[in-house]
Amino acid sequence: MPIRENVAANLRRLVGGHASVSAACRGLGMNRSQFERYLQGKSVPNQATARLICAYFGIDEDELYGAPQAAAPAHPDLPPMHRTLYENMVRGPSPAIAGGTYFTYFAVPDRPDLLMRSVTFVRREAELVTFRRVTRWTEGHRQGGVRAPGWHYGIAISRLNWIYFAGINRRQTAEPSIVAVQWAPFSEPVLVGKAFVLTGAGPVCVRVIMRQELGRISLKQAMQMSGIVSLDNPRLDHLVVSLLREG
Repeated sequence: MPIRENVAANLRRLVGGHASVSAACRGLGMNRSQFERYLQGKSVPNQATARLICAYFGIDEDELYGAPQAAAPAHPDLPPMHRTLYENMVRGPSPAIAGGTYFTYFAVPDRPDLLMRSVTFVRREAELVTFRRVTRWTEGHRQGGVRAPGWHYGIAISRLNWIYFAGINRRQTAEPSIVAVQWAPFSEPVLVGKAFVLTGAGPVCVRVIMRQELGRISLKQAMQMSGIVSLDNPRLDHLVVSLLREG
């Protein structure tokens, strides 16, 4: 099968999990007519566009260009204990969080003047809520302690008024990650809590804040904003700064 047909089939499968083709195009910041050419197998994205598509859908380029594979069964055969764990992870209630783009701010151990800003893409499919969190270093700031890059994928669940984001890093160390947050009692919507993350010195528990980005921001812009940020940065969310400084 020609590469363009592979790309078309793989893109149709990936888009099938979104609300619409238009929604995927908006998330990608891509022209609808051009994306339709990829879906119809009339053309193949260039290298830069392919990287953007792979980052958005959370896949490697081999998966984009490779021969289409049959979809995995919705309920794979699992040993009894594994099946029980899986069923408890995906059972309700569904987390009270809307799909969209969220900036996630992590305190940096031993550096109260810095924080790590990641971007989290939350996706709702009926009662199932999944997420992808991207963490990378800003150029010239590699001394802060938190290991990167991070491409965490996982599921969000709700228990006792807390929202748990449980994921696995698909890059480098493949370490697990747990973020537990709840809605703070403020007039502005903000999630606060703790995160279990990996640092250069080992796993630690740090403070974390999540804020949804309600403006029109492209995937590329969101990715570029991920990295180490100074609390003195005038462009930083003032509520986030206040919460981190005041505890």
